[in-house]
Parts: sequence; C-alpha cells; structure tokens
Amino acid sequence: MRQGTRQTPAAGDLKQERAIRTRALILDAAAETFANKGYPDTTMLDVAQLTGATKGAVYFHFANKNALAAAVADEFYTRLSLLAEEVEGLGLPPRAAVGELLLRTGALFRDNKIAQAGARLQLEHSLIDVSLPTPFVGFLTFISRLLHFAEADGDLPEGADPDVLSRVLVSAFFGAQHMSWVLNDRQDVVDRVQEILGAVLPATTPA
Repeated sequence: MRQGTRQTPAAGDLKQERAIRTRALILDAAAETFANKGYPDTTMLDVAQLTGATKGAVYFHFANKNALAAAVADEFYTRLSLLAEEVEGLGLPPRAAVGELLLRTGALFRDNKIAQAGARLQLEHSLIDVSLPTPFVGFLTFISRLLHFAEADGDLPEGADPDVLSRVLVSAFFGAQHMSWVLNDRQDVVDRVQEILGAVLPATTPA
C-alpha cells in the first residue's frame, strides 16, 4: 500500500469536528430563517446562503426542510431542558426557582433565534410534514414539581393548587411571549413575565 493514503486518527478527528461545526452553523442559519420568515417561506437555498455553504452541504447534513425543522425544534426543547437544569442547580427555594426559570426563559425568547424559531415552528406545525416534540408538557411538569415542593414547605397561599398554578403560569407565560413577539418583537417579554409573577406568585418577583 502506498504511503500517505491512510487517514490518520488526527485527520479523522479534524474532519469530524468540521462536520459538527458546519452542522451547528446550518442549524443556526435555519433557526434564524424560520424565526424571521416562517416555515412555508424558508427554502434550503436561504439556509445555505445565510450559512455561506453550498446547498449540497446543507443537504449532506439535512435531507430536506422537514428534517431541518425537526432538528431546530429538538434543539429548542433541549435548551429549555438545560435551562431548567441550570435553575435547579442554583439551589433556590422552589417558588423563587419558578420565577427564575420564567425570567430566564423570557430572556431566551428575546435573545435567541433557536427559541424564537422553535416557538414559530410549533405554531406552524400543521404545515410541517414531520412530527415535532409536544409543546409545554415538560415545562409544565417541571414547574408543577417545584410548586408541589413549595406547597410542602408551606410556601404557597392556603388552598392553592400547585397544578392549577402551574397551568396558569405556563399559559400566561407562553401567551405573554407571543403577544410580546407580535407587538414588540419580544423586546419587552421579560417585563411581561415580571408582571405575571407579580400577579400570580408575587414572592418570586425580584425587588
């Protein structure tokens, strides 16, 4: 066998790293395009041009626009889960943790195209020919668990139902982020979340 024809492990690792970086760039570009234009008006060429890659490179990583939408939606829910883990790791009292999670998630919607695209793709899910993760359930379960802990600590108003409070908070939060998107491009979403906390769980509202 001729010298130099065998790929070294280091070269293989570099190739894999480049592929991972390229895929991440494509995913970010797809999220930006989905967030700004919506699923129906996004094309694979749009994503390629925003990435600075060829259409062939985009198709190498994602078979079609449906696959791109599914990957962006998966990444969105992964980031929500990671955010919940970060808040849980702070060791805050349960009520305060609920407030911190909602405020941080509001900031994520304001600042992050993956989150904005994920929310828009869920609204347009009937136009997408692939299953997307079920929205709200994980978020609702996490907040409900925290509020049950708060109830056990005696840190909820007497007679308050943690599951009802969770549904109210999650409904209000996602409604507020949608209204903030429509009316103000989400620039005031954190303020709207603070209003929700002040009305529903005032003890979690920062001074």
